[in-house]
Amino acid sequence: MNRIQEQFPLLKEKVHGKPIVYLDNAATAQRPVSVLKAVDDFYRHDNANPHRGVYELAVRATDAFEDARKVVAGFIGVKDAAELIFTRNATEALNLIAYSYGLNFLSEGDGITISIAEHHSNLVPWQHVAGVVGASLDYLYLTDGARISDEEIAAKITEKTKLVSVAHISNVLGVQLPVEKIVKRAHEVGAIVVLDCAQSIPHFPVDVEKLGVDFAVFSGHKMYAPLGIGALWGRRDLLEKMPPFLSGGDMIDSVEEQVTTYAPIPQKFEAGTQDAAGAVGLAAAVKFMQEIGWEKITRIEHELMAYALEGMRQIPHVTILGGDIPANERYGAISFLVEDVHPHDVASILDADGVCIRAGHHCAQPLLHHLDVYATSRISFAVYNTKEDIDAFLESLKKVRGVMGYGA
Repeated sequence: MNRIQEQFPLLKEKVHGKPIVYLDNAATAQRPVSVLKAVDDFYRHDNANPHRGVYELAVRATDAFEDARKVVAGFIGVKDAAELIFTRNATEALNLIAYSYGLNFLSEGDGITISIAEHHSNLVPWQHVAGVVGASLDYLYLTDGARISDEEIAAKITEKTKLVSVAHISNVLGVQLPVEKIVKRAHEVGAIVVLDCAQSIPHFPVDVEKLGVDFAVFSGHKMYAPLGIGALWGRRDLLEKMPPFLSGGDMIDSVEEQVTTYAPIPQKFEAGTQDAAGAVGLAAAVKFMQEIGWEKITRIEHELMAYALEGMRQIPHVTILGGDIPANERYGAISFLVEDVHPHDVASILDADGVCIRAGHHCAQPLLHHLDVYATSRISFAVYNTKEDIDAFLESLKKVRGVMGYGA
């Protein structure tokens, strides 16, 4: 663990004169030295505009950008790297699918099905599409045990359903949705499936082709890569029939005064100058994770999850959302409430001890309304977190009610 932690310079910083305990990784993770160096090296040695020049530096920039595409595509089990589109983040990728596929291939009377556990990024675009084309927006609701039942899947994915878009992991509850069952049912009725992997890809292997989905999206910044780089994968036959989301430079084949022909994928969906350094950084993050290995990553994070849950359950007046869900079925995040204390106050009190957590609705207001809460506090783990981090969090959490003037 010391070797892993040493690779993250920011974890050596202090806030309020105290060492940082960073437990907001579901929002964004920190970056290892290898990622920082990869980005720095690109700007120092290879910086030019990819696909725009034939001089040596431009060729190197293009090679670095396209090599990064191959690395990232392979990481999620994609054999055809041209199906991997670089975007700013999962949000932009979901909007690309909504605007380019949803608005053009869904019609009045069609059904769009999502889960109540979606991040707003996988909810608001589908509200827009449904409103424009006249489709219905149907929700898969959770049981009291924070599950989606087989009966709910059968009832909400019907013959009228043309598109299903769900998160792999809930960013609030840390639970995995039954993706395999959803994909099976969706394809039985002829619907396509979009999978939001933003919360799953840092925690366990994601093979989009084995999962059988039609589109998948994720953000790099949750998996140790720079901010502002992410990816969309889609089946070639779908991508080729979709119109561009953005238009302008580098996504064209030819332009005449009145007509334009578009470049093939992936360039058709990568208008303008791309974040080549970000793509290089994303590839470096992939290699960093591969060097650690999934076995070690999952073991470390499951041990942290079990340790944190056990400690939190010992503290009076703390309620864990989805409290009955066992540690080995949770990934990355725990949301909780402290009786009589607003989550923002919880986060501020912990911040005074150098403990960084998230508080609010987590961009998942419909889910919180479904759970009959309006805000929660959330801790979330990464591979560099330790039991000492959890101990610091627990000790600070024990003080919250006292700071607010309540007794034990």
